[in-house]
Amino acid sequence: MRAGIVLVAGWLAVLFCTGSVQAAEAARGVPDSPTQTAYLAEQLRKDPVYISDQLPREVPRSTAPDFAREARRLGVSTYVIVLPSSSFGAEPSAVLAGVHDRLGRKGLYVAIGDTGIDAVQTYGVSLPGAEDASRATLYELAYDATPREVFRHFVDVVTSGHAHQRAEQARAASEDDPDGPPSVHTDRTDRENQSFVTGIAVTGIPLTALLITVYALQRRRVRRAATAATGGAGSPSAAGGVRVPVTRGGAKAVGGRTTAAGGKATVHGGKKADGGKKPGTGAKGTGSGKKGTSGRKGGGGPGPYPRERLLPLLAAAAVLGGLIAFTATQVFDDTTSGDGSRPTASDMRARIDRVVDGLRRDPLYTDPESPPALDAAERAHLRRHLRALNVPVVIAAVPSSTDDESGGNRELLAKALHTRLRRDLLIVLADPGSGSIDLVNYGTRVDDMYLIDRPRDLSYPQSTDPPLGHRLDQLLTYVSKSPKAKAGHMPYEPPAADDPVEEKALPGLFTGDFEPGLVIGTFLAGLLFGLVAAACGIVRRITRRRRTANGAPGGARSPAPTEPSTAWLRRNARQELDALTAALEPVAALPEDSQRRAWECLDAAALLIDGDSDGRIDADATPAALACAIVLARAGRTAIGEPDAARFVCHRNPLHGVAHKRVQVPPEGGGRARTRARSLPVCEACRLTLGPVLRLRPSGSARRGAHAPYATLPGPLAALGDGTEIDQLTRDVREYFGVH
Repeated sequence: MRAGIVLVAGWLAVLFCTGSVQAAEAARGVPDSPTQTAYLAEQLRKDPVYISDQLPREVPRSTAPDFAREARRLGVSTYVIVLPSSSFGAEPSAVLAGVHDRLGRKGLYVAIGDTGIDAVQTYGVSLPGAEDASRATLYELAYDATPREVFRHFVDVVTSGHAHQRAEQARAASEDDPDGPPSVHTDRTDRENQSFVTGIAVTGIPLTALLITVYALQRRRVRRAATAATGGAGSPSAAGGVRVPVTRGGAKAVGGRTTAAGGKATVHGGKKADGGKKPGTGAKGTGSGKKGTSGRKGGGGPGPYPRERLLPLLAAAAVLGGLIAFTATQVFDDTTSGDGSRPTASDMRARIDRVVDGLRRDPLYTDPESPPALDAAERAHLRRHLRALNVPVVIAAVPSSTDDESGGNRELLAKALHTRLRRDLLIVLADPGSGSIDLVNYGTRVDDMYLIDRPRDLSYPQSTDPPLGHRLDQLLTYVSKSPKAKAGHMPYEPPAADDPVEEKALPGLFTGDFEPGLVIGTFLAGLLFGLVAAACGIVRRITRRRRTANGAPGGARSPAPTEPSTAWLRRNARQELDALTAALEPVAALPEDSQRRAWECLDAAALLIDGDSDGRIDADATPAALACAIVLARAGRTAIGEPDAARFVCHRNPLHGVAHKRVQVPPEGGGRARTRARSLPVCEACRLTLGPVLRLRPSGSARRGAHAPYATLPGPLAALGDGTEIDQLTRDVREYFGVH
């Protein structure tokens, strides 16, 4: 009986002591930490959108109204939980199920991590397409989309009514494109690329346009100015203008004009030539005027492009560069790499406030948002161990990430806790996810070298290490055995964390790689200009060769209108003389007859239209003179390949080309005049059906539309209406200008 009474009394004493300890802890405000699902359910009971305070840089808690506004578009009760993805563990749907059981409310439950939507569950409500919308969002959005953008996209897909189709299409597209969708935001690397491209465009495009424009204008100037031939063989004008080489094959230059007839040249002066030309004096047919110098004027080609004309082009290039820079600022207008949300000061200190409040009530604080890393027995044991230490020690079992207020710097977290707690203590930071342990000593008299050496194997856990609770207990044992220091230790001041706004801000468009882009743009402009100039040179060369080839007998001639305009005549005269000059240059050995006829045609044509010897067609050249120059140039090209074919041209329209046949043509009038029909040369087309007669505008005609038959106009061309040979025509031209 006595033993039984003692045993019962002992048990009652144990129960009394246990109850007293629990009552004391409750009285001190140190209840055990709630479970993760209980904590999240309690937060959702206050607000249907809960955003963790561990992600202020990426998802500030102040953006909760934005999530709520999007959730209202779904039309059902929606509960949104935004946590670090590691806090949901391996089964996010299990976390949502536990939260629903604790909360006991119907609706759509959405778990959003820092990488996207982790789980979607409906309880007691019907929302078709929720699961498909979650999959479509996963495939359609890039990795850099923020949780707020992810949730907005999810709501857009659900409300579209085509969630299933979009999910299937997005999945198929992801299989075809392993790189995934393009980035949503511009990061600093993208901004550097944008600055580089902008620099290239700002200098490359205007400079390329300037160089090509100046090149084109210079080519136009050069085409209008011939270079004088030097040293024997004539050279074509660099611009494609009228090119008259020095006479070959025994011909002598007389007064700047050449004739190959008979191997000598003389000048007849002093008499008035028909058509108002003055041989012997003035500009044409003289030995002392402009024709009286050896070679041609402007032999060195035109000088550099005039500065007064270059300045407007430079100004235009500068304006173009400014427009490109302005356009770039409108296209690359991103100023931040995020969704534009900015954390407030309250967002940045929310987690510190929560942890400090917990440590003030209990030296062991475990994060309620994370899966429990310590069970109830481990927590109770650690609390007893902490109270038994003669050194003030607190343990904060909270995770760290680059998106928290300290930017993932554990030393900054410890400093913030010490600043708020305002007492000397040894702070132990344990990460429930990775299991790592960090110690920071703020003013306690503990040998720091002992703490550094002893628990090193506890700071970086291995796969074979014991769980976190056991290693924390070992650490506290080390601390209890650590030798005392003479004075308290204060750690080095850790560097400040990056400002969350500045961290997301992008550098200016005209910084960084913009200057290297300017240099590369200048280089590329020069390279592109060189390629364009080379291509134009090749095209000109090919065109010149084809034009020369087309000038052979049987080749296609230029169009021969019945009433050509003066512009048409000037253009074709320039082209035909260029082609004849180019055809003569590569010919090494020609029959004497062919050489004579071709050079006589070239010289006669130049006499007709280039009286000033400046390599350009005279401004006062008449349509008859232009047409005669075209006929002579074509006949000269024909003489190179087939000398006999170049004797006659079509009398109906000399622009038709050489005449291979003759027809009997009665003279105009009637009666007995018909018996005196003449045999005149015609081209092949006019042999079958006589074409209309060439009609030209007389020189100085008052009426713009006035045209007359070419045979009625003054000048050597009229002789072709009577079937005159080309050789006779060249002699008539020389006589017309007083050159023999």
